[in-house]
Amino acid sequence: MATISLPLFPLSTVLFPDGVLPLQVFEARYLDMVSRCLTEDTPFGVVLLTQGHEVRTRTTEPERFVEGGTLATVCDTAATTPGLLQVVCRGGARFEVKSSQQRLNGLWMAEVELVEDDHPVRIPSELQGASDALDRVLASLHDVPQERWPVQPPFRLEDCGWVANRWCELLPLPNSQKHNMLMLDNPVIRLELLHDVLDEHGLITS
Repeated sequence: MATISLPLFPLSTVLFPDGVLPLQVFEARYLDMVSRCLTEDTPFGVVLLTQGHEVRTRTTEPERFVEGGTLATVCDTAATTPGLLQVVCRGGARFEVKSSQQRLNGLWMAEVELVEDDHPVRIPSELQGASDALDRVLASLHDVPQERWPVQPPFRLEDCGWVANRWCELLPLPNSQKHNMLMLDNPVIRLELLHDVLDEHGLITS
């Protein structure tokens, strides 16, 4: 797969392909990053923090993060307050970090290798309950403005990877577990694991 250079945004969350990520950006390093991404029509990378904090201070411990993440493309921005940028991003391809270096302004730059996208796999009958449960969640949103939906169309309720990724976002799983799910190569296994969690919580109906 291709290797590319891109800026990283370490966060205390895991972004999945086709996922929606709203951000409030106010640090100079990330305001500049978003501006450049918009100007050059390029993505940045979202990686899960394992040490440190999203906002840097003089006493903050060094940032450490996992060596895998997801490309994020800026879809919308709004400057409602001076120095504060509201940003909405969409998840793209997964990647593995091959090397990274922090610039003087605090921005991380990395060489990453893109991970192959999930192959489309129709949901087998024994896992259909996970798709049906997600369909019920989506149906419950009809009175909520679409821009506030946690899942954005197009909906692919017949696809193992897409359904599994949406449940990874919606369920209150530990971030470490979400990251492991993200990097799983097999979307069927990912959905099997999520199906078990849903079943344990009584969300699968026959």
